[in-house]
Amino acid sequence: MPTVHLLDYVAGNVRSLANAIEKLGYTIAWIKEPKDIESAESLIVPGVGHFGHCLTQFSQSGYLEPIRKHIDSSKPFLGICVGLQALFEGSAENPNVPGLGIIPGKLVRFDDEEKSVPHIGWNSAATNKTGLPQAESFYGLRNSSKYYYVHSYAVPYEEGLFERHGWTVATAEYGGEKFVGAIGRENVFATQFHPEKSGLAGLRALKAFLESKQRETWEETLRHDTGQGLTRRVIACLDVRTNDQGDLVVTKGDKYDVREKDEGQVRNLGKPVDMARQYYEQGSDEITFLNITSFRNCPLADLPMLEILRRTSENVFVPLTIGGGIRDTVDTDGTKVSALEVAMLYFKSGADKVSIGSDAVTAAEEYISRGKRLSGETAIETISAAYGNQAVVVSVDPKRVHVKSPEMTKHHTIKTAHPGPLGEEYCWYQCTIKGGREGRDMDVHQLVTAVETMGAGEILLNCIDKDGSNCGFDLELINDVKKSIKIPVISSSGAGNPAHFEDVFQQTPTDAALGAGMFHRGEYTVKDVKDYLSEKGFLVRQFEDKI
Repeated sequence: MPTVHLLDYVAGNVRSLANAIEKLGYTIAWIKEPKDIESAESLIVPGVGHFGHCLTQFSQSGYLEPIRKHIDSSKPFLGICVGLQALFEGSAENPNVPGLGIIPGKLVRFDDEEKSVPHIGWNSAATNKTGLPQAESFYGLRNSSKYYYVHSYAVPYEEGLFERHGWTVATAEYGGEKFVGAIGRENVFATQFHPEKSGLAGLRALKAFLESKQRETWEETLRHDTGQGLTRRVIACLDVRTNDQGDLVVTKGDKYDVREKDEGQVRNLGKPVDMARQYYEQGSDEITFLNITSFRNCPLADLPMLEILRRTSENVFVPLTIGGGIRDTVDTDGTKVSALEVAMLYFKSGADKVSIGSDAVTAAEEYISRGKRLSGETAIETISAAYGNQAVVVSVDPKRVHVKSPEMTKHHTIKTAHPGPLGEEYCWYQCTIKGGREGRDMDVHQLVTAVETMGAGEILLNCIDKDGSNCGFDLELINDVKKSIKIPVISSSGAGNPAHFEDVFQQTPTDAALGAGMFHRGEYTVKDVKDYLSEKGFLVRQFEDKI
């Protein structure tokens, strides 16, 4: 099997990239020190997180000059995400840290005045505007395909600027800002998107690089041009816990109660790895695992969720989020383990994002009690500092508290179209911990604004009142939270049919919507939802079943 060299400098989830390369029939040789680059034929440099952090790591570890020499020697080079950014002159993310300067230009932050930042989701990498059924592709990229992006900084695209220097560019657009999605010249190819997280469309680009096929003719296989721009994300969520027999199963709660009302047994809806692959093949844009079992007597390195991630990432090439247990802890041998170290275990096993729940509420309470001063020591802060804020999701579990007027509470209230049991016209959303079992003296507005400041990159917005109801999302809650923050929001709880996804995308500015029970019970598939949305005029990613 041919070999490709992969630089591993603890750059987040490299396992999925390794799995994708091996899926294409290649063997990986790991670059462990700068001198290893000299013997590399094809070199891939991945990366997630902070530009300055990654470039400083490159520099301090002695990688910058060997990478430059590899590129100058005309050997194949692929940079992914920060690996692309490193090729430019610098970034506004850290102006004092220079890039390699191989490509002219600097990265700027997306304008968040009218859109969420980070830019998270599936977008285009378009190289021509002909719309013909047959075209010449650039490293396998197709205008009708979608690719997974997750970043706050990008290289603005100015027509002709890069082309004058011999570069070919594939572009994407986000909220009116056109930027470089991929770029290449001769032996160099780089993508802002993550090919290993972009389904078979991404694997096609990887394959083209590995086979040195910079250009080839292709024929359209999708039903129609899906249009350019960011798609509506549809996410499948799997609540995972042990049942009474000790097996890990996917379950689903009714207002967070996962036991059958008649038998008292934990609802068993299937096996996590099998169901994740099933949803991937139905076109799910992401897979979220929420671990709702505490494995107190299990060594961290042997946690069952790590094996689930490893096995899932072997065949599922979309982003994977894991929630549950991301906190400072003590291992079974008495060793203290930080939340950052726990997160690192999950990233190394195949996770792209970690979700923090109850501990985020506690951290936000402490942040507010300190006069809204950061400590730098919370799980949110330490993980986002190391891996970027896009790697940290905060899962929020609020429930409605009805009041007759805003003056009756110190908390942030809204006027509701759904009055309370005594006709109350106002409500506030109380944050909860411990799986919704314990309410706190904190409202959802306080929580989401605090964790955004602390470094969270995305909010998973649940609603206890809607959980398991199958009557649609809490649109009032979603609209209120979206007004409070700039980071993306994933809407959860209440989806029972495809029309509920239309409602949430039509009536709120949510960035993504999540379904669970309706998928687990087989009432609808992810494809059913996306086909319905497409018929209603929403831009969605179509699943591709061929490289």
